[in-house]
Amino acid sequence: MKILVLSWEFPPRIIGGIARHVAELYPELVKLGHEVHLVTVKSGEVPMYEIVEGIQVHRVPVGPSQNFFHWIANMNEAMGRHGGKLITEEKNFDIVHAHDWLVADAAIALKHIFKLPLIATIHATENGRHNGIHNHTQLYIHEKEKELVYNAWRVIVCSNYMRGDVTRTLDSPWDKIDVIYNGICPEKKPSRDEFDAVHFRRHFAADEEKIVYYLGRMTPEKGLSVLIHAAPRIIEEMGDRVKFIMIGGGKTDHWKQEIWNLGISERFCFTGFMSEENLDKFQAIADCAVFPSLYEPFGIVALESFAARVPVVVSDTGGLPEVVEHGRTGIVTKVGNPNSLAWGILEVLKDPSFLQDLVNNAYQELEHKFCWGRIAKQTDGVYQRVAAERLQVVW
Repeated sequence: MKILVLSWEFPPRIIGGIARHVAELYPELVKLGHEVHLVTVKSGEVPMYEIVEGIQVHRVPVGPSQNFFHWIANMNEAMGRHGGKLITEEKNFDIVHAHDWLVADAAIALKHIFKLPLIATIHATENGRHNGIHNHTQLYIHEKEKELVYNAWRVIVCSNYMRGDVTRTLDSPWDKIDVIYNGICPEKKPSRDEFDAVHFRRHFAADEEKIVYYLGRMTPEKGLSVLIHAAPRIIEEMGDRVKFIMIGGGKTDHWKQEIWNLGISERFCFTGFMSEENLDKFQAIADCAVFPSLYEPFGIVALESFAARVPVVVSDTGGLPEVVEHGRTGIVTKVGNPNSLAWGILEVLKDPSFLQDLVNNAYQELEHKFCWGRIAKQTDGVYQRVAAERLQVVW
């Protein structure tokens, strides 16, 4: 089958989780015999066209714009033009697969012009990110999401929670949505004996300090305030033997001020963006990963920690409880509750044998539920269904 994929991010351009999702899913679909052409945004000095693990990657330039939404409009025009050129010249495409609202305009246009069925993967919703629609910007994105879902032949989401979210907020029929979990490549994670772990660890903490880390965007929806307000109780019990490392891009002044007000600044370190190579090493030397999100469609960061053999503490929101099984593969705490989060982190830090059980169970779970080969076969099942249904339709 010949698939045209539209994604606004693909390595080395990494904005959020979509880049890793498309980079790891489609090589597995190529192995199943599909021909995949991926249209994305030109970034840096990478080639306009190259083959990456079997994916034919086409990068389009997007010029400077007045604002983000103007840039998105220009990106869709460039993607639509190049996608139309590919379909016209390469011929025999079977499906257009769009990832999130950002590429909706181009995907919908290609669907109607070339009469190709459109599949949409919705990675998150604007309503979920902000716990409602509160302003014109959010309403614009929300309407784009609804338009994409309406035009899609089928919709793929990453959790049962997201299936309910898309049904409820984007007015999609329940039976139009397929749940396919995200995945991970655990074999890409280094172990501690593959590098000088002790020397690397000392960049972040003293030898006697336990490293508790957060990885993600520095936004309120990720529950950073919950973690910050859980920290005093953890510090009270652990003393100087704990260090909180905050990894990720975004504005941090507000969070640093909150930490300063609590008098615990010396226990926190904000690293900013961390390269993938250093992040892999960091996860190998950390003691506990914490994801206290207020909204989380899936929680691929939890899988990253599974693969790195780091015990995980999460909140019971969104798709996280589907990923982390409380007491077996991690600790699930009450969303928005600093006391519950502090309890979960201390459970991990104070009981080495329990910690090891969590790590071992979580790693085994990757192959059972979250390997990309399994996920590719489920996605292929959606493709086959849509292709068969398309043959029965006069368009």
